[in-house]
Amino acid sequence: MGPDDRRAVRRVVVAGAGMAGVQTAVALREQGFTGTVTVIGAEPHQPYDRPPLSKAVLLGTAEGSAFDVDFDALGIELVLGREVTGLRPADHALDTEAGPVPYDVLVVATGAEPVRLPGAEGVPGVHLLRTLDDAERLRPVLARQHDVVVVGAGWIGAEFATAAREAGCAVTVVEAADRPLAGALPPEVAAPMTAWYADAGADLRTHARVARVEPGTVLLDDGTRLPAGAVVVGIGARPATAWLAGSGVALGAHGEVVADSGLRTSVPDVYAVGDCASFPSARYGERLLVHHWDNALQGPRTVAANILGEATGEAPQVYDPVPYFWSEQFGRFVQYAGHHGAADATLWRGDPSGPAWTVCWLRETRLVALLAVGRPRDLAQGRRLIESGTPMNPTLLTDPARPLKKATTA
Repeated sequence: MGPDDRRAVRRVVVAGAGMAGVQTAVALREQGFTGTVTVIGAEPHQPYDRPPLSKAVLLGTAEGSAFDVDFDALGIELVLGREVTGLRPADHALDTEAGPVPYDVLVVATGAEPVRLPGAEGVPGVHLLRTLDDAERLRPVLARQHDVVVVGAGWIGAEFATAAREAGCAVTVVEAADRPLAGALPPEVAAPMTAWYADAGADLRTHARVARVEPGTVLLDDGTRLPAGAVVVGIGARPATAWLAGSGVALGAHGEVVADSGLRTSVPDVYAVGDCASFPSARYGERLLVHHWDNALQGPRTVAANILGEATGEAPQVYDPVPYFWSEQFGRFVQYAGHHGAADATLWRGDPSGPAWTVCWLRETRLVALLAVGRPRDLAQGRRLIESGTPMNPTLLTDPARPLKKATTA
């Protein structure tokens, strides 16, 4: 940007110091932004990565997971331990508990916050697993090998149950639906995962609802009393956007910021990225809200490019990734790419009762999503095939011995 640029010297403020916020700041510098960059985080800790919290940090094999970023060298100002409380676009001001912060461009990257179990707040021994402090509080629980009740058989519930079993805890997982991962996967795909719990020595109880949590006990609505030295709640997360109330930033049905294809919000000079924002996907023909690490890694590059592009009058970059996430649970490496909502066919590669198998979702012979259990090569090749929209041969596709890239119609 030259000295005559109409917005050469600007201040970018990033609200949120998780993956999306930190990567936005880094991407701005990598792409040549020379103005000031300030990242404001609610937690007092140096910005850190979240996936290790349910694995190495929780089990005590790692002390933390701080990002390997030299913020001083990049000229990124960190303001930690400060919560954002509001936004006044007309004044170009971000309100925080320590006073207003002016911005020229604001990036909303406040992520998501866990859904709390009604009636369990304030009960001793009830935990969430979202922050470094949460993981630190749970480490001694595992070390003492308490009886643990996990509420929710989603991704985080399965990962925590895995760690708790590794630590030698007795684990009961309580799930209101009829299967694990009910909100994420179709019944026939989630069904084989039910056996993983028993194989690991965890007691999975489906169709089970929590009536009340008492110190040391979880009471189910059928009268069952489960001993619980600790209760870990993993029943989902919602975008952390309550602080935007009254700002004019449009929010969607799930409370997420409704961003456009360039991750701009409904308010000028305000972008949104990561777990707190949805975006329109031309690839899938619908708006996507993706609560996964890869989205928080990829989106910031688009945000940075568009902040820089606005100054030079360039056409905005479009954000339309193939969503991707992974999970380690019960000795299995589970990976997912794409979005299966619009599929019209489901094909299997391998036996779902075995240690390694893949599910492929197709729409008109084109791969739109796949779930790979212990088959990382399928995932890597499938992700590229989703991106390219290559027509697949369904007969060849179902042969697990044939590489996915050789199961096309070409």
